[in-house]
Order: sequence, then C-alpha cells, then structure tokens
Amino acid sequence: MADACWYVLGAGSVGTLWACRLARAGLPVRLVLRDSDRLDRYRHGPGLRLVEGDRETTFALPAQTADAPAPIERLLVACKAYDAEAAVASVRHRLSPGADVVLLQNGLGSQQAVAAALPGVEVTFASTTEGAWARPDGAVVFAGQGFTWLGSALGRPAPAWLQDLQLAGIPHQWTQDIMARLWRKLAINCAINPLTVLEQCANGGLRAHGPAVTALCTELTGLLEAVGQPAAALNLAQDVDEVIAATAANFSSMYQDVAAGRRTEVRYLIGHACAEARRVGAAVPTLETLHGALLAALRDRGLPTN
Repeated sequence: MADACWYVLGAGSVGTLWACRLARAGLPVRLVLRDSDRLDRYRHGPGLRLVEGDRETTFALPAQTADAPAPIERLLVACKAYDAEAAVASVRHRLSPGADVVLLQNGLGSQQAVAAALPGVEVTFASTTEGAWARPDGAVVFAGQGFTWLGSALGRPAPAWLQDLQLAGIPHQWTQDIMARLWRKLAINCAINPLTVLEQCANGGLRAHGPAVTALCTELTGLLEAVGQPAAALNLAQDVDEVIAATAANFSSMYQDVAAGRRTEVRYLIGHACAEARRVGAAVPTLETLHGALLAALRDRGLPTN
C-alpha cells in the first residue's frame, strides 16, 4: 500500500495542516467530512487554506462523507479526542483488512478505545508538538514547526508509509515506546492547562503560581511511576518549567477552548490522569482538587464536563 490514498478524518486545524502538506508533496489525499451539509459547504468554498508566515496557499482537495463507497487503506484521524470513537466507527465498514489508522488525538483514553474497536487493523498512536489554529475566516495558521512521535502500542516495526511524511516535510520519528511519549505530554498538559483556565492567564502567568505547579509535578511524577512509565517521569518539573518559559505568551489549548465556549478534552487529559491514579492507588490530592475545580468552572460556563 505504498501509494495508498490518505483519507483525513477531521479537517480541523491539525487535520488541515497534515492534509495540505501531504497534498503539496504530490500524495493522494481525500477529506472525510461529517455530513452532507459540511460537504456542500466545503465544495462551494475555496478549499483548505493554509497560512505559513506571510504566505497563504489554497488546496482544493477531494472530499466525501463517511458513507462513500471507496475502501480505505490509510486513515488519518485528526478530530478531537471526544469525537474519535464515533468518527472512526462511521468509516469502520470501509477499512480494508490490514488498513493503517493513525491517531493524532490529545491525551489518553481515546486511542485505546479506538484500537480495541478495530481488530485486524494496524493502529498507530501519535504525539505531536506541532501548532496550528483556525482564523475566524476559516484559514488555518501554521503556528510553529514541531515534532511528531509515532509508534504502535503493540510494538510493531516502523511502517513503509513513513516515507510519505518524509516527502511532506513533517518532522517525525518512529518509537518503540510511544506510550511513554503520550504519558509525558499528558503530564505536562495536566500541570499547565487546567491552571491556566482557573487562573485565567497565559502560560507564562503560571510563574506566579509556582507552588501549585511544583505540587502538581510531584504528584504527576509519582503517578507516572505508579502506572509503569518511569521514563516519562524523569525531570518532569524541569520540563514543565521549560515549556512555561518557552510558551509564556501563548494560551493553552484548554484555555482557548473555554474562552471560545467549546467543549474541552478534560476527560482525556486531567480526567484520565485522575482515573488512572484511582486505578493504581496513587495519591494525587492536588490533582484531584484541581480536577474538581476545573469541572465546576466548566459547569458554571455551561460547558460539557465529559
């Protein structure tokens, strides 16, 4: 399947970023949109628009809905974690035996649920630091070159389709320990994102809440060790401090979701961490208190807490 078409499920910021770069490299790409209304709007619009620096490029990629008949050999799932299971279920009947499914969700929990529902399919988990956001006019801004780690929870070797990412200029590496990468990113997010929502600050504003950040890092380090991820626990507090410094002027994705009145991925971030802590019997009182305060803040704003 070296020349298989990339079907992109979830044409939001990250999905657009990947789809446009794959298409620019001359690779076949098709968008899978949620319903016929979205498909009609897309077909009557300019296509996907990617902004890189002062350059905007339009990509009029083919699109279809989930019920199109063509079989899918390679699927990139770039929707939000809370939509992943239902989105993949909508195209499950189209997946060829041995198809490749790449999951680009934040946090943890959705990947395992999707993988469990896809026997006979090669599922790849991914952890990316690439940034992109959508302007009010719908164009997606590439906010900064990042890096993507990919791997199989079953430990399978690197697949041949990684050559496509190379052609597309997507910095990446295959790892035999993708779960450590995903847990590390989740822990960093848990130490930063909920506090930025509650304190209503940019990431750099957390410098004024050093004791809280330190307490969270201590508990998260213990949790990572308790769930069998000691490599992800190494120097966590130092890494969190570096991320806060490097992104001081930025607002966390959770902050942005709440500010825009959007559903957050709380269940798959701090919610998942707290659930795992209860499962393994790890004491995380600061994390639990933060989780409760965050859920209360979401309810106050009329936002979902799951």
